[in-house]
Amino acid sequence: MIKDYNDYKKAVDTLKTWAYHYYVLDNPLVTDEEYDRLYHEVEKYENENPDKIDPSSPTQRVGDVVLEGFEKAKHLTRMWSMEDVFNENDFLDWVGRVKRLLGHSDFSFYIEPKFDGASLNLVYENGKLIRAETRGDGEIGEDVTLNAKTINSIPLEIKEKSLIEIRGEVVIKKEDFDKLNEERIKNGEPTFANPRNAAAGSLRQLDPKITAKRPLIFYPWGVGKGIENGEFRVNNDEYSKKIITKYSELMEYVYSLGFKAPPKRGVCKDIPCVEKKYNEFIDLRDSFEVMLDGMVVKVDELKYHDILGYTQKYPRWMVAYKFPAIEKETIIEDVIVQVGRTGVLTPVAVLKPVEIGGVIVERATLHNFDEIERMDIRIGDHVIVIRSGDVIPKITKVLEWKRTGDEKPIPRPTHCPVCGAEVLDEGAIIKCQNLSCPARVVNTIIYFASKNCLDIEGLGESVAKLLYEHGLVKDVTDLFELRVEDLEKLPLFARKKAENLVNAIKSKVGVECWRFVNALGIEHIGEVASKKICEKFGVEFYKHSPEEFEEIEGFGPEMVKSIAEYIRVNKEKIEKLIEILKPKNLEKKEIQTTPFTGKTVVLTGTMSKPRSEIKKMLEDMGAKVSSSVSKKTDFVIYGEDAGSKYDKAKKLGVGLLSEEEMWKMIESEK
Repeated sequence: MIKDYNDYKKAVDTLKTWAYHYYVLDNPLVTDEEYDRLYHEVEKYENENPDKIDPSSPTQRVGDVVLEGFEKAKHLTRMWSMEDVFNENDFLDWVGRVKRLLGHSDFSFYIEPKFDGASLNLVYENGKLIRAETRGDGEIGEDVTLNAKTINSIPLEIKEKSLIEIRGEVVIKKEDFDKLNEERIKNGEPTFANPRNAAAGSLRQLDPKITAKRPLIFYPWGVGKGIENGEFRVNNDEYSKKIITKYSELMEYVYSLGFKAPPKRGVCKDIPCVEKKYNEFIDLRDSFEVMLDGMVVKVDELKYHDILGYTQKYPRWMVAYKFPAIEKETIIEDVIVQVGRTGVLTPVAVLKPVEIGGVIVERATLHNFDEIERMDIRIGDHVIVIRSGDVIPKITKVLEWKRTGDEKPIPRPTHCPVCGAEVLDEGAIIKCQNLSCPARVVNTIIYFASKNCLDIEGLGESVAKLLYEHGLVKDVTDLFELRVEDLEKLPLFARKKAENLVNAIKSKVGVECWRFVNALGIEHIGEVASKKICEKFGVEFYKHSPEEFEEIEGFGPEMVKSIAEYIRVNKEKIEKLIEILKPKNLEKKEIQTTPFTGKTVVLTGTMSKPRSEIKKMLEDMGAKVSSSVSKKTDFVIYGEDAGSKYDKAKKLGVGLLSEEEMWKMIESEK
C-alpha cells in the first residue's frame, strides 16, 4: 500500500527494475500478477496526486493523445545507409579499401547482428528521452516520440547526461508476428507481409495505444550525436571509464544504460575471426527469435572513422555482410520486355507469386536474351528464384526434369515493344534505336531542362510532351534546332511564347559544366557529385578512367561503375551536346604560394571574423580546410574558447596557431 511520496518513488523504482529484467534481460523477477498489482497501486496514487507524477514512471509510457499526423524531425547528425556485401570476395574488397585509406592494417572489427526491422533514433538530453525519430531520408525523419515511449525496452531515463543520439532497430519476435497476423485475420484486417513491415507499421500509428498493444522490441546498434574527434566522453558519475575510444566499448556502455543487448556481438582482430562469426550467424539465423538479414561489421577504433570518412551514401568504416540469399521454387507464367531510358530492352519474368524471406515475389530479372538462351529458360518452366537483401530477384536454375512438353521458348524480340520500331541486336544487348521512342525521350527532356540541370524556363513536362507528340523533338539535341515558326503551330503557343522558349534554349549555350553533367541523368550522380566531377576534370570528364573517378572524395564503387557504364553507352551523345552547348569549366583562381598552400587546416574557437570568411580566405590561399583533426592535419588555428579540437591537436602533436599568429604569417608574405 502506497502511503506517501517516498513510498510512491520506491514503488516506481521497483516497477522499473522489474520491467528491465522482464523486457530487456528476459529474466522476470516476479509473476505478471505481482507486477500488475504494484502497477495499479502506482497508477492509483498518480490519479490522486497528478502534480507528483514521476515522468519516468512505467504508467507514463502510454498517452491519451491521438495525433492527426506526424511532425518532421531533423536528426542532430545524419543517419547513414550501409553498404551491402554478399560474399567473402565483396567483404575482402571492403577490407582492402579500408586498409588503403588508412595506410595500414592495424585495426579491429566490431561484429553485431543486423536486425531486419525499422530504424529509430532516440535523443536523450540530461538523461531524459526528449525525442524519437524514424530514419526518413537520413537527414529528416518523423517524430514518433509518443509511440516510442510505449516500447518497454526503451528507457525513459538514462544516467548519461550529455546530449546523445542512440540509434537502433525496432523489431518484433517471429512468434509475436504470427500471433499478430492471426489476430488481424480474425478481425477481418489485412495481414502484414513480414515482421519488418509489422514493426514499421506499428511504430507509425497515430494512436499510441495501438503501438502499445504491439510487442515491439528496441535493439540499439549505434550512436549518432555524442562521438566527437574519435572518442566519446562519458557524462555519468557511476561509470568509471570517462573516455571511450572503441565502438565495442561504446555499445557496452549503451547497454549498461538499460538497453537490450543483442546476442553474438564481439570483436575480431582478423578476417578469419570475422568469417567464423559470419558462419555462426548463418547456422543460427533460423533459431533467432527475431528476423536477421545479415551481420554488421564496423571498424572498432573510433579514431579511424573520421579518417575513413563517407561516400555520399555510406560510412566507409562499416558494412552490412548480408546472409546468403533465400531460394524458392516457382513457375514462369510469362515474359515481358521493358525499355530503359538508354533504349536497352530487358526481359523480365512474370512469376507465379511466391513468398521469399517474408516478401511476395512476382517478378525476376532475366538480364538479357543471351542469358535466356544460355539457361534455356522457357515460359511454363519450374525455376529456382533467389532473393538476397534488397536486390532484384533473379532466376538461378531451371528444373528441366519437371518439364511436361507444354513449355514455350522465349523468342528474341525483333521490334521495340513500346514504339514498334526494329531493334538492333548486338547479342547480350538489344537496343531500340528509334530516338523518338516514348519510353525514353520525354523523361530525358524533362530532366534535361529541369531547374537543377539546364534550367530552361518554359520547358516543363507538358511542353516536353507536346514537342514530342508533334514530332518536333526526337532527342534532346533537337531542342537546339527548334524554330519560332514551328512552335507557333502548336496548341496554346503564341509567337511571344515561342520566342521566349527558343531564346531560353539558346541562352544555355555556355552553361556551367556542373549543370551540363547533372543534365545527362547519370544514375547516382546529382548536383553535388556533378560539381565535384567538374572541379576535378572539367568538361572533358568523359575521357577519364574509373580509377581517376575513385580519387574524388565521396565517390564509392557504385557511383564510379555507373559513370563508366554511362560514358561507354553515351560517349557520342556527350560529345555532340558539348559541341552544341559549349559548357564552361569552373574558373580556377591562380593560387600564389603561401604558408598555407597544400596544407590541411582545422579551425576552432571564436575568431575576430566569421569562421566562414576565414575558411574562404584560407582556401583561396591553397589550404584544405577540414572539420576534424587527425594526424594528417598540418595546423589547428584557434580563437577564444577553443574546444576539443585544440585538445586533440595537442595530443596528436599537430601544429597549433593562434588567430593572431595566423594573421602574422599572412602579413609576412605580402
